[in-house]
Amino acid sequence: MSDTFPGQAPGAFYPRAPAEPAKSKLDRWIEKYTSLPRLRRRARPKRFFAWRVLRCGKTFAGMSDDRLLAELRATAHRLRAARAHPGEALLVRSFALIRECAGRELDQRHYATQILGARAVLNGAVAEMQTGEGKTLAITLAAGTAALAGRRVHVITANDYLAGRDAETMRGLYARLGLTCAAVEPGCTLEQRRAAFAADIVYASGKEVAFTFLRDRVAMGGRSGDIGLRTRAYFDGTGLLLPGLQFAIVDEIDSVMIDEARTPLILSVPPADAEIEAEAARAAHAIANEMKEGRDYRIDRLRHAVELNRAGCDRLATLAELMPDAWRPAPIREDAVRTAISAIHLHRRDEHYILRDGKVEIVDEFTGRIMPDRSWSAGLHQAVEAKEGVEITTRRVTLAQITFQRFFRRYIHLGGMTGTATEAADEFWSVYDLPVVRIPTHRRSRRRTWKTQVSARAATKWARVAKRAKTLSARGRPVLIGTRTVAASEAASAALHSLGVEHRVLSAAQDADEAAVVAEAGRAGAVTVATNMAGRGTDIILDAEARKAGGLHVIMTEKHSSRRIDRQLAGRAGRQGDPGSVEAILCAEDSLLPEFGSRYGRLIARFGGRAVLSALSDAQRRAERTHVAARRRLLELDEQMAENLSFTGTPE
Repeated sequence: MSDTFPGQAPGAFYPRAPAEPAKSKLDRWIEKYTSLPRLRRRARPKRFFAWRVLRCGKTFAGMSDDRLLAELRATAHRLRAARAHPGEALLVRSFALIRECAGRELDQRHYATQILGARAVLNGAVAEMQTGEGKTLAITLAAGTAALAGRRVHVITANDYLAGRDAETMRGLYARLGLTCAAVEPGCTLEQRRAAFAADIVYASGKEVAFTFLRDRVAMGGRSGDIGLRTRAYFDGTGLLLPGLQFAIVDEIDSVMIDEARTPLILSVPPADAEIEAEAARAAHAIANEMKEGRDYRIDRLRHAVELNRAGCDRLATLAELMPDAWRPAPIREDAVRTAISAIHLHRRDEHYILRDGKVEIVDEFTGRIMPDRSWSAGLHQAVEAKEGVEITTRRVTLAQITFQRFFRRYIHLGGMTGTATEAADEFWSVYDLPVVRIPTHRRSRRRTWKTQVSARAATKWARVAKRAKTLSARGRPVLIGTRTVAASEAASAALHSLGVEHRVLSAAQDADEAAVVAEAGRAGAVTVATNMAGRGTDIILDAEARKAGGLHVIMTEKHSSRRIDRQLAGRAGRQGDPGSVEAILCAEDSLLPEFGSRYGRLIARFGGRAVLSALSDAQRRAERTHVAARRRLLELDEQMAENLSFTGTPE
C-alpha cells in the first residue's frame, strides 16, 4: 500500500517543486471549488505504514548493539544510493531501526501515531498532532531518516530555548545513529554558528536560520560604499555559514510560518548620524499631540492605518518648522507624523509592548512572549520610544530583509508538525504547497468543554474567573488561566489576590523559566496565569493527586484573533488521555470586539448574554480574514519586489 499524496512519487524525499509565484485569485477560486485540491490540502494518514514499522521493529529488538549498528550502516548506504526516492520498504526499515535505537537510548519507543506523523513530514506535509502526543520524539524519525540519507536537516523550533532543550535531549539518540547534532544559540560567534550548521541535524529557531541566511546573502553581495565597508567589517570573510537549505522540519509550524509570516526579518547596521533621527521622532510626537482625530486625521483600526485629511496636512505645514531640515518636505514629515499618531493610538503599553529597564520591548501578538531582540521598522519603534519618553534608539540602515513566507519556500523539502493546522489548511496549501494530515490521538481524549459564561463588564468577568479558580483549586484541580495581554494578566492576578488565591503569573519571558512555570502548572491545586500561549512546546504533566481530582482546568478569558490559538490553549487540558476540562469566560469589553467587531456586532453586544458571544465570534472571523488577506498581500508585494529587483540586477 502506498503512503503518498496525489501527484507525489512513492517514498519521495523531495515531493515539492521549486517555489512558484503566489496563485492568482482565479487559481485560488478554482482550487476552492474543485475536489482534487481539497484532497491535497487535507490528506489522510496511512495506518498500514505504521503497522509495517511496528512489525519490522520486532526483528531488531533481539539484536546486539554491534549488529544493530551494522544494520544502521547498511540502511544508511541504501538510503544514500536511493537519492531522492527511497522505496517504501526502505523507509519502513529506517523507521524501525531509529525506533529501536530510541528505545535503547531514551527508553522511549515511538507510538504508531508518532510514526504516522513522521511519515507525513517526510511526504512534505503538515502533521496535525494534538498537544502532548510527543511531536518532539516523532520528529526524530523524519530527521534521522533524512540525515541518514545524506540530507542536511534543520529542525526549526518556536524559540531558542526549545531548540537548545530538544537538541540536548535527542543528541544521544542521534549519536547512536552515527549522526551529529547541534543547536544554534543566540549570541554565538560566527565560528560557533558555522560549526553548528555543519552538523547533520541542526536545531534552531526560525529567526536564527533566516538571519544566518541573510548574513550569507549580504556577504556574497559585494556592496560598495560606506555600507559595504561596515558590512565587510561585520563579516569575517572566511566563508558562508549555511551549507544550504535542503531539508526543514518545522515544529509548531503554524506559529512559525503563519503567525509570524508578516514579521519582516531585517539585517541592518547603524546609520551614520542618529541624533537627527531622534530629534525628528520627538518633533513628530509633539506635532501629533497637537492634532485631533476627526478634525485632522482618521484612524482605520481594522487596518491599523492613519490617514491625514486636508485640514491635517495644512496644520502640519504650519508646524513643519519644528522638524529638522531634512524632514520638512511634505511627504517625509507627513509619514513621520502618521507614524507618531499610530504609536499614540494603535500601539498600547502592556498589550503591544512593555517598558523594561527603560527600553521598549515588543510583545508578540500571537504568543504573548517578549521579543527583546526585535524592533519595529519604518521609524515606528522610535515613535513609540518618543511617546514613552525613553532614550530613542537609532533607526538602522537595512542591508537585507526577507519574510518567513519567502524564506521557507527556498527549502528543497519542507514539512512540519503542530497541534492546530486545520483552520489554516487552505493557507498552508496556497502559500507553501503543504497539505495538512490529521493524526489520530494515541489515547481517546477525555477533555470536557464547559458552557461559556458571558458578562457585560470586565470587572464581572474577572470576578467570575477568580471565583472559579478558587473553587477548583480547593478541590485539588490545577487551573490555567489564559490571557491575551500582559495587562489582562495583571487584572486576573488582582482578582485572584482579592480572594486570597495563591497563584503564579507567567510573564512572557522567552527562556527556561517560562517552561519551568508551565511544567509546574499540573500540580494539584496550582493556579497559573499565562499570557496567550507562553510556554508553548512544554507539556503540563499532572501529578497523581491532580489526575485523581479531575485534571487540568483551562479558563479562556478572551477570544483570540484566530481560532487556532483558542484551540492551542484548550489543548493544554486532557493531554494523552488525561482527564481535564476547558471553559471560556468572556465579556463585551474584550479587546477583540472594538478592534475587529462590526458596527452591528458592537450594537447587539449591548444586549448582553448570547448576543455578546455572537458578536465576539463574528469579530474573530473578521480578524482571521483580515490577517489572511494581509499575509497574502505581503506575499504578493514581496514577490513583485523580488521580480523588479531581479530585472534591475539589484540583489534581493
